[in-house]
Amino acid sequence: MITKKHRFQASSPRNAEGFTLIEVMISMVVLTIGLLSLLGVFGMAMASTQTSQQNGVAKQNTGSGGIFIGGLNPIYNPGNDGIPDTADDSSAGYQTLQLPGPDGIFGTSDDVSQPLSNYQRQIQIDQVLDGAGTPIGTLRLVTITIQYTTPQFRFPKTYILSTYISEYR
Repeated sequence: MITKKHRFQASSPRNAEGFTLIEVMISMVVLTIGLLSLLGVFGMAMASTQTSQQNGVAKQNTGSGGIFIGGLNPIYNPGNDGIPDTADDSSAGYQTLQLPGPDGIFGTSDDVSQPLSNYQRQIQIDQVLDGAGTPIGTLRLVTITIQYTTPQFRFPKTYILSTYISEYR
């Protein structure tokens, strides 16, 4: 004999009915918006990764010393005088950057030579002023600007290196 206490109930209580279709649809919309946002961030990260190599190139091509042509100029090999960004550089052709090939090792036959034709450099040397506005004769500010373009961005990207030089050792 089965008592009421052990009887199986075929129907469930009203508070345990589960999710409604509207609740499921709302949660799917919220989840979709979250995933699309994450996908946008992933795309931005990919674009940044692609330009990180060009950032490294800009940091490494800062030039040194000499009497320089004003403004941003293509990054050519130094001309006959051996000084970058002077009037005789354009005849020497674009500087190139050696990159490792598919094997990832420098100095092998599959290395790739990348011309720096989409880069421009400006080297500027300025006097440094003291607190009263008087030039400090033994100190100069050297500012090197590298600018380059990428297909991903509408505007050129710029890398600026500033340093001081002095005649004291």
